[in-house]
Amino acid sequence: MIARLRWRLTALVIGVLFLVTAGIIFSISWGNYRAVEQRAMSALGTLAGNRGARPEFPMEGENPPMQPPEPRDDFMANLVSFYTVYLNDDGTVSRWESDRAGLYTDEQVNTLAAAALATGKETGKVMSTQYFRLLEQDDQRRLIVLDARLEHMAAQSVTRTTALVAGLACAILSAGAFFLIKRMVRPVQEAFDRQKQFVWDASHEFKTPLAVISANAEVLAGEIGENEYLGYIQSEVRRTDKLVQNLLTLARMDKGTVSAQMERFDLSNALLGVALPFESTVFEAGRTLETDIPDGVFIHGDREMLQQLAVILLSNALKYSGEGGIIRLSLIQKGRGCQFSVYNTGQGIAPENLEKIFDRFYREDLSHNNEIAGNGLGLAIARSIVDAHKGRIHAESEYGKSATFVVSLPG
Repeated sequence: MIARLRWRLTALVIGVLFLVTAGIIFSISWGNYRAVEQRAMSALGTLAGNRGARPEFPMEGENPPMQPPEPRDDFMANLVSFYTVYLNDDGTVSRWESDRAGLYTDEQVNTLAAAALATGKETGKVMSTQYFRLLEQDDQRRLIVLDARLEHMAAQSVTRTTALVAGLACAILSAGAFFLIKRMVRPVQEAFDRQKQFVWDASHEFKTPLAVISANAEVLAGEIGENEYLGYIQSEVRRTDKLVQNLLTLARMDKGTVSAQMERFDLSNALLGVALPFESTVFEAGRTLETDIPDGVFIHGDREMLQQLAVILLSNALKYSGEGGIIRLSLIQKGRGCQFSVYNTGQGIAPENLEKIFDRFYREDLSHNNEIAGNGLGLAIARSIVDAHKGRIHAESEYGKSATFVVSLPG
């Protein structure tokens, strides 16, 4: 139980760290690419205003122009390349020019022009890194294309570096969280271990006085015959003895002294071996037992423990089914494993209690039916058996109508 809690807390913290890391990487990556796009569009505006020519800046010693130049744009100063494509009326390329013409071929320019025109936009991006603007001046159409591949490569490099640093930080924080949670949970684990040891010791200490009381009650019954008060004593001794046996079973499972004797066996036959003797008990209680168990469902597990599991679930169903209720034991093959369930009509289980009912000593509020006896250990034992088989058990309920306990076991 404590180990499960520790792993759940660790998984939760690591999950949050992973989401935060992914969010940081995504935000930085998106911000970088967005900045590249905005700067590219701004540069296209400058190029369009200069009719596709690289903006000139006054050289040292020259007289400045009459009008002050536009502020120098670092993006413009470090362009990989830009080129101008002149188009025919039918949209084909008439000619193109670039200060770095060796970087491109006619086929690449034709492909890019066709892709840009196909967008139907005056400005946009094609082929991942090519930003374009369509201009129509003096009855001539031309495309100004800006190649921002270096900026994209820089953005990718920043993203990779960010991912590496963030991933390393996430791994370090996750390791720290694991050891911190382990240390935080250690006192709880120690308290739980002491509790288990107490249950083990107390259960053993109860066995001897219970045996003495039971033996003396039997002697008194032989001497004085039936007696109402003696009957109460014998009934409570039997109930307490069952509680002690259940506590010892849980204590042995907790200490690992009871291990599942795994072997391949016919689960169909084992469940029928439990259900058939149970029919008479169900009939005497005024209920109906139905079985849906196909032949030949084999599984790798402990036959006696799984039969005990079936008895616990059937007894629980009988207890809560109510007069004239229906109990159904079903089994189906699922891949190499199987799933069996125990269904009963009756009050069912409140949604908020579907997980709590497997806790030790937990019982639902039975103020509506005080005649239902129990100590709240049966389902805890059932879960321990299922855990020993690396399986899963859960409850389903249509509150006010029925309840079903479903056990899934691996092959």
